[in-house]
Amino acid sequence: MKALLLTREYPPEVYGGAGVHVDYLSRELAKLIPVEVRTFGDQNVQTANFAVQGFRFAEAGLEGAAETFLPALQALRVCTGFLARPIDADVVHCHTWYAHFGGLLAKALYGIPLVVTAHSLEPLRPWKREQLGRGADLSGWIERAALEAADAIVAVSREMKADILRLFKVQPEKVHVIHNGIDTDEYRPGSSRGGLERYGIEPLRPYVLCVGRISRQKGILHLVNAIPHLDPAAQVVLCAASPDSTDIAKEVEEAVRGVAATRGGIVWVRQMVDRPTAIELYSHAAVFCCPSIYEPFGIINLEAMACETPVVASAVGGIPEVVVHGETGFLVPLEQQAESPFEPVHPDRFSRDLARAINVLLADAGLRQTMGTKGRRRAEALFSWRAIARQVRSLYESLVRT
Repeated sequence: MKALLLTREYPPEVYGGAGVHVDYLSRELAKLIPVEVRTFGDQNVQTANFAVQGFRFAEAGLEGAAETFLPALQALRVCTGFLARPIDADVVHCHTWYAHFGGLLAKALYGIPLVVTAHSLEPLRPWKREQLGRGADLSGWIERAALEAADAIVAVSREMKADILRLFKVQPEKVHVIHNGIDTDEYRPGSSRGGLERYGIEPLRPYVLCVGRISRQKGILHLVNAIPHLDPAAQVVLCAASPDSTDIAKEVEEAVRGVAATRGGIVWVRQMVDRPTAIELYSHAAVFCCPSIYEPFGIINLEAMACETPVVASAVGGIPEVVVHGETGFLVPLEQQAESPFEPVHPDRFSRDLARAINVLLADAGLRQTMGTKGRRRAEALFSWRAIARQVRSLYESLVRT
């Protein structure tokens, strides 16, 4: 049995959790079955059991298209390019809406089962309209068509499965919960401090770390607004880049400038750092904070836990399936508006609650160590990519047999 994986992100072009997921999953699957990855980029890898082929975004013929429409139109072009090469796989497996159209074409033209992993859901990301305009309607249409046509859907958390069944016309038995994973041999506490020196982080002064895209979804503004309420002895390291839009970029810039005017110790790393640097930042952080307002799983929390760093995170989506409140960190409730469910009813209260939980950990080194140790054990016991790859292979086999 051979699997074809279609994805927007694949190393070295990774900017989010979906790319991390496909990177590790594909390599673990290739130890079990032949795997081919078709992705957006210039990759060209060929080994006995594993191949990666990149397809570059094409702008020819799209001149004059509205800028907000362009990403969706380009994605459709790349997906048709995926099908320009013959397919000899027994199953096609898509990751994120960018690649879903390619999966639909493969199912239609080759008659092979279609699997879709839902890393997030377009109806639950209303801020995408700020980035894509009416292009968000196109991405939503593609996602709905793929999910409702899929032979199997992988939800990365139980909460996401509930959202899929609520928002789409799919049969419950087609939705399978298979969590994201972590390579605990790679993500483990490290002693190097070169990255700290490079970015001007004081090694002997505790710091709170936040890693992620500059997006409404990731809630970075809520953490920035919490900074005035944090212990002033602590640094705050924002490893945040790749803004979704100029509006959110401007808002974060102004917010950080405002708090930095009255408080020192704020370090903003304005790039997506490589994996060794990220592991170093996780390893030396006193606290990792994930202030997301929507997070189907939250792989960054798992990365921090594997590096023995306690986590303070919003209690949304799949995060409570990863972080155990009072054991591996603290979960902060997020009361959301009914008419705008991805904005807190009381944003100032949410920021203060984040700060309160972070301050508890900053004040107690023993508690940080205990929670960090338990987080590492949880990551090792429940979230290995080896076990996840076996679950995915079993899902493929059930579809191919039928």
